[in-house]
Amino acid sequence: MRRFGTLVALVIVAACLSVVPAAGQTYSFSLDAETVDVYWQADGTVTLDYLLTFTNAISADPMDFLDVGVPTDSYDLSQVSASIEGQPLSDISTSPYVTPGVAIGLGTLAIQPGSTGTVAVRIAGVRDVMYEAGDAQTVSVNFSPTWFDSSFVLGSTDLTVSFHLPPGIKPEEPRWHGAPDGFPSEPTTGLDAEGRVVYQWRNADARGDTQYVFGASFPATYVTTAAVIRPSFLQRLGISEGALFTILCFGGFIGFFVLIIGGAVVSAERRKLAYLPPKIAIEGHGIKRGLTAVESAVLLQTPLDRVLTMMLFSTVKKGAARVAQEKPLKVEAVEPAPKELHEYEVAFVKGIVEEKAVERSRKLQTVVVDLVKAVQLKMKGFSLRETRDYYKAIMEKAWQEVEQASTPEVKSEKYAESIEWTMLDRDFDDRTQRTFRTGPVFLPHWWGGFSPSTGSGKAMAAPVSMPRASGGPVASSPSLPHLPGADFAASVVQGVQNTAGSMVSNLSSFTGNVTKVTNPPPPPSTSGRSSGGGGGGHSCACACACAGCACACAGGGR
Repeated sequence: MRRFGTLVALVIVAACLSVVPAAGQTYSFSLDAETVDVYWQADGTVTLDYLLTFTNAISADPMDFLDVGVPTDSYDLSQVSASIEGQPLSDISTSPYVTPGVAIGLGTLAIQPGSTGTVAVRIAGVRDVMYEAGDAQTVSVNFSPTWFDSSFVLGSTDLTVSFHLPPGIKPEEPRWHGAPDGFPSEPTTGLDAEGRVVYQWRNADARGDTQYVFGASFPATYVTTAAVIRPSFLQRLGISEGALFTILCFGGFIGFFVLIIGGAVVSAERRKLAYLPPKIAIEGHGIKRGLTAVESAVLLQTPLDRVLTMMLFSTVKKGAARVAQEKPLKVEAVEPAPKELHEYEVAFVKGIVEEKAVERSRKLQTVVVDLVKAVQLKMKGFSLRETRDYYKAIMEKAWQEVEQASTPEVKSEKYAESIEWTMLDRDFDDRTQRTFRTGPVFLPHWWGGFSPSTGSGKAMAAPVSMPRASGGPVASSPSLPHLPGADFAASVVQGVQNTAGSMVSNLSSFTGNVTKVTNPPPPPSTSGRSSGGGGGGHSCACACACAGCACACAGGGR
């Protein structure tokens, strides 16, 4: 019998699903629409409700079987049901082609050549699908809906994915993990009929042969603790148990040493990001107050691309520099330079205006190295833990003042004043988009100096008097430049994401060169004893925690 296949994959396991396509080449169809409702349950399971609308090509064979992959092998066939055009289907078995997966026979209701049919598939009670997101307080999940082999699929697909989060979660508690290419930068949010928080992504011009990954995280208190999986040591190294077995069985001791070396490489890559030397963690007493947002970013080990962008924001706001061109990035110094610049800001301006990429990277590297050393010196005798908590609280207070502002004018002012502090938040991108989802944003006078494509040159030339947040009525400012909130948020997020990559020729190499100076590796032991080490990287098992980690699983028909 002819069959066609599909794959459903939750990208939260270290081992990827595999699909063996059939030898026949008579499959040709369009996936006109694909809708999937993903119900994350309080007991730690997930239920998938699919609606798949196919149009079979005139020249193809009848589509009489559907193979659907299941996220994990922790499921029961008794909880799988299907129908086509509302007619129940009873031929449901374990798929011989997709592991784990189910085979659904369409029987006499097979989709004939040139015909269209909608298949509904429900897979309930799938276990082992929720992962700890770096701490015991947060659960994180990723999901990738069905996609097909490009040799079988024709045209585009109207794809809609809806996350129904566990019952009881409040709208402000969860977060989404960005959006795949081609989808809006943030999902549509709301409540379903059961009062659950819903995130919905839709792309009417998606591709049926492309994998799209969606993610979310929420407080762990809303799900059964025992159902949340913690990544193992091997998974943190990015190694599956199957891979370890293969190494030991077929590689013996050589394979074992390869494993050790691989772990060391992962640890070394992770270490490159730790540019703050460990000795700063030797506890002193009390809080070191008076650090700037940029200095606090160094103290919190904020990635250097974010630190560089914060420097650009601070110098533009103070009128010391302006972005003359965004792509490729070209920054000009403003003369005369303001007097209130910090030492690192003066050095930053001198470095960023350099037109040659290699020379600019070298100068900015020196700026960052000197900044790290200066922060280390300032922290001498103070408590690292207490100081970090102190500046995290300042960051959170800055966000609260923005989020609780009573008018768009005040919200805009507060955000303009404290944008560098809000950038300390690792959730900066999503939080900015959530905060400015609706309403206008009134641009500060310096915004055109950072984003000339969104700021009006004439309107930005002179400072604009912004309303104060200390109380009293806020006067309307009809001439004040403004953008729709969503457009402004997208401009900020994209600007922050793209700017640092344009400042230096190679961000990874830049960070590694800084670390070599500020936190060099210890010298090799001369005592004949090897020194211990630790570390690890993101694995697919904790993909939901890192938001950028995903297994490259294969989809396809047969």
